[in-house]
Amino acid sequence: MAKKVSIENKLKELEKIVQDLEENELDLDDSLKSFESGVKLYKECKKILSEAEKKIEVLNQALENSDID
Repeated sequence: MAKKVSIENKLKELEKIVQDLEENELDLDDSLKSFESGVKLYKECKKILSEAEKKIEVLNQALENSDID
């Protein structure tokens, strides 16, 4: 079973990729591979955050519709 990686770990990995790319110590092939990995991580993080935002919206809507003051 695949281990689920937290968004915090994904963001740390993405920060590392950005740092490596900014330092320009990679050749073109490695730079492209790193960039591709970064884009993938970005999309994964964006999806996680979007899902969390939807859950918050549902919970807020439930609070607004409840009779509890």
